[in-house]
Amino acid sequence: MITEALYTYLIVGWIALAVIVFVLLFFITAPYGRHTKTTWGPLLDNKIAWVLMEVFVLFVLGYFILSGSNTQSTTNWIIIGLFGFHYINRSVIFPFRLKTKGKKMPIMIMLMGMFFNMWNGFFIGYFLGELKVYDSDWLLSPPFLIGVCLFVIGIAINGWADTVLIGLRRPNETGYKIPYGGLFQWVSCPNLLGEIIEWLGFAILMWSLPGWAFFIWTFANLAPRAIAHHHWYREHFPEYPKERKALIPFVW
Repeated sequence: MITEALYTYLIVGWIALAVIVFVLLFFITAPYGRHTKTTWGPLLDNKIAWVLMEVFVLFVLGYFILSGSNTQSTTNWIIIGLFGFHYINRSVIFPFRLKTKGKKMPIMIMLMGMFFNMWNGFFIGYFLGELKVYDSDWLLSPPFLIGVCLFVIGIAINGWADTVLIGLRRPNETGYKIPYGGLFQWVSCPNLLGEIIEWLGFAILMWSLPGWAFFIWTFANLAPRAIAHHHWYREHFPEYPKERKALIPFVW
């Protein structure tokens, strides 16, 4: 069994790595999606790579939850359910909504994503399965209620933005278009903003080190990517709206 002290050291190190990655991603854009490159080694079908990369966290999470001693806590299972809801959508539903055909992802990126998901699945799974039992009173606590509200708002923004982006492309089209309407009026990446809000809510409703670690990693990954997307739009579309920010309306 991993001691709580060792667990804490590991997760603090994981947070420190997130800070380093955050800085690096302003200089190195991860080569998938519109930024895909062939210089990162062999490629795999985008949908298959996405499924394998995202579903992996559910297996890791499930292992540590089911092998732990906290399986009787209803509140723990509700929190697990919120986490699982996101990743079931990301790994099983979202990839097959995409209309892209022939898109590829470097296998290296998929493996890096699996590594990321392995550690997150461990930190959250071990915490909820072994280290922390939330009682039923937590469901009415201010952190939980505020966190759930933000989590739902984030999911709604993310899902709406994904639907708009997917709807821009007809079947078998591979090009990109400028999205308009709603939050796209103010930011280039409301889908990424929604996901950041979602995991901020998750961190608040857990009010724990692994919850905040996951949020920090989410921001470290998605904020630089939003900047990269924003610059890409400006480079490829001279008519791109000048008033739009990358991620945070009116700010950044």
